[in-house]
Amino acid sequence: MVNELFQEILKARQHVYEIGKPTPLERMHLPIDAEVFIKREDVSAVHSFKWRGAYNRMAALTEAEREKGVVAASAGNHAQGVAVAAQQLGVHATIYMPVSAPRMKQVAVAEHGGASIEIVLEGDTYDDAASAAKTLAETSGQVFIHPYDDLLTIAGQGTLADEIVMSGEGPFDVAYLQIGGGGLAAGVACWLKAYYPNIRIVGVEGVDQASMGAAVCAGKPVTLDYVDVFCDGTAVNRAGDLTYPLCRDLIDEFITVTNEEVCAAIQVMWESRRRIPEPSGAMGLAGLLTQADSLTGKKALCLLGGSNMDFGKLAWVVRHAGIGAHRRKYYRFEVGEEQGALVDLLNAVPDGVNIIEFQYGKTDEKKAWPVIGFEASTNKLEGLARSVAALGITFAEVTSEADVEFRIIRYESHLFRMPIFIALEFPERAGALLDFMKTVRDTASICYFNYVFTGEQVGRALIGFEFAGEGERDSFRDTLATYPLAHHEVPEDVLSRVL
Repeated sequence: MVNELFQEILKARQHVYEIGKPTPLERMHLPIDAEVFIKREDVSAVHSFKWRGAYNRMAALTEAEREKGVVAASAGNHAQGVAVAAQQLGVHATIYMPVSAPRMKQVAVAEHGGASIEIVLEGDTYDDAASAAKTLAETSGQVFIHPYDDLLTIAGQGTLADEIVMSGEGPFDVAYLQIGGGGLAAGVACWLKAYYPNIRIVGVEGVDQASMGAAVCAGKPVTLDYVDVFCDGTAVNRAGDLTYPLCRDLIDEFITVTNEEVCAAIQVMWESRRRIPEPSGAMGLAGLLTQADSLTGKKALCLLGGSNMDFGKLAWVVRHAGIGAHRRKYYRFEVGEEQGALVDLLNAVPDGVNIIEFQYGKTDEKKAWPVIGFEASTNKLEGLARSVAALGITFAEVTSEADVEFRIIRYESHLFRMPIFIALEFPERAGALLDFMKTVRDTASICYFNYVFTGEQVGRALIGFEFAGEGERDSFRDTLATYPLAHHEVPEDVLSRVL
């Protein structure tokens, strides 16, 4: 089958370049001792490699098949490829997409296909949409354009590897190929192995998407009970019947990456190229970064598969990129519930360690358990842990805990004594927030603290203070009135809703 695929890739070049142009292969300058090149499929007409396989498959339709029209199913990128092909070839396509498909992908499919397509939203997952599409294809006699498990689709994807070879930048020592259904990995690996016989191919899957790795272990395709959909373009619960033997024979190693590691790769791409890939598009780079220590002196290759990501997903990416790069950790501390205790804790944070999140609510009269997020180099974070331990402060890492992830700040409002809540704005520089807390430590105790770094020049925190009596509270207000940082007191009607 590998030989047959190679021949189909040769023929696919004639079809693919009827409507598209080669995408660039660029060298990336990363802080690792290796030459790294990335294939930029994000700059194609549909911002993904999927147009190659879809068009190659549909260009091979007979006249009778074209007259009947075709059916397809996709979470987004394959749908765009089918839409482009439908319009170019004058073929009507009924495209099933899950209701949960990113809105920008739905809009892009409609724009690319125009009157040549009909979009049907079906089910919550790709599998739901694919089941409905296959049922229509069986009853109507229309051809189902598979997103990966078709030799012509696989061959179309393989044309991007021909462009890599023709670039003259090879040979490469290792290539990191993301895997969903396996069409991209099979096509690219087939071509690269033919021209670079000594290349090592690493297949990269999401931790909760590893259907190809599971198939290789089981000796046949198996269906996963659960598939994570953060990397929606590779969220496939079963390896293809064609792609499984191809990937088994062509890929030397299968690895998995976490969603956080994918987020870290997206950040690397932004910082090096000012481009934001979609999660599945960055999966190959994520795999490369996890094995960076083994690449010394080597020439490595990865694919940026696409950049069709909803804007709303960026917030999750930003929050988790530091975790994936091992630069961000969250700790829960146990300190005394007395005036100035939180200030003393923050004083223990060494230079070079940034506080990027603070979650605290008073739940006990004698002890406090604030959660603080830190970002720094691995060595600096290790130094932070040593500094806190040397002070005798009990703490535990809680980076992956659900209450921290969802920012659940528990508090017992009946323990608050004559509280005032203020919304504070301060410069996002080291020491600015601590300087404020030192100023007020002798006049108030903190009973609530909610802050998260947003990347702006200023930080915003919601802080609750409590007082022993009216005089102390009035004195605190007098202090605030002369303090240079922007702030305002939360009105009583707002407090009544949360306390």
